Amino acid sequence: MADVVEEMRTWGLAAPGELDRIVVVSPHLDDAVLGCGRLLAAHPGTTVVTVYTGRPERYPDPPTGWDAQCGFAPGDDVLRARAQEDAAALASLGATPVWLGFVEHQYLPREEWVGGEAVADALEAAIRAADATAVLAPFGLGNPDHDATHVAAMRARERLPAPAWFCYEDMGYTHIPGLLARRVARLFVAGVWPTPAALPADPDPGAKRAAVAHYTSQLRALEAQWCVGEKLAAPAPEQYWRLAPPPPGWEGLADPASLGLRKRA
Repeated sequence: MADVVEEMRTWGLAAPGELDRIVVVSPHLDDAVLGCGRLLAAHPGTTVVTVYTGRPERYPDPPTGWDAQCGFAPGDDVLRARAQEDAAALASLGATPVWLGFVEHQYLPREEWVGGEAVADALEAAIRAADATAVLAPFGLGNPDHDATHVAAMRARERLPAPAWFCYEDMGYTHIPGLLARRVARLFVAGVWPTPAALPADPDPGAKRAAVAHYTSQLRALEAQWCVGEKLAAPAPEQYWRLAPPPPGWEGLADPASLGLRKRA
């Protein structure tokens, strides 16, 4: 019993050395700072691997709805501008960018969207190159690129069990009713128990606020669609969730029958 009590005392905390070399996986050129800015501020030297950073063969004319809301016009090199914003934001937090160069879905026909399976190998290589001791991936909510990034991260996790693995909540999308609960439930039943983790982060929001301010184009659309300014100003801290198997003997808690759910055929 004493051993169990001692183990329970440290649940939710990072183990020694676990946060020595952090990799944050970001779908787009802003998501890591929006979702993990306070953690990044507290851990300079973090590597941020962003998946969808590539230019399309040609930009749509007129621009996509999102790009138009961001203030871009025909002829603008959107990804160049966004990469400059991201580089400045990450530099302000002491983070190192790694851009994988996949093209995001808004520039592609549906049949050419780049899914998680297509991203997994490149993401795994980037995590290995950073020699990560901890990886933070998005829950992958609401947006096809976010979902694909989550899928790619879970594939990488299967191949790289050594680092500690966490999920962070996708800013904006996490507030869509039911989406976060659905993802947590799916992971829970799959044996990957998402559990809130108390990771050291900067208690002062100033550094994150200054970093977010570099995303001048994106803030226009984020404010229009998500009231992002009010949400970022709320006192609620960033929330991280550890992904790990359940304690021995606890597996039955995730059995669909115990949850009142019918097992899938």
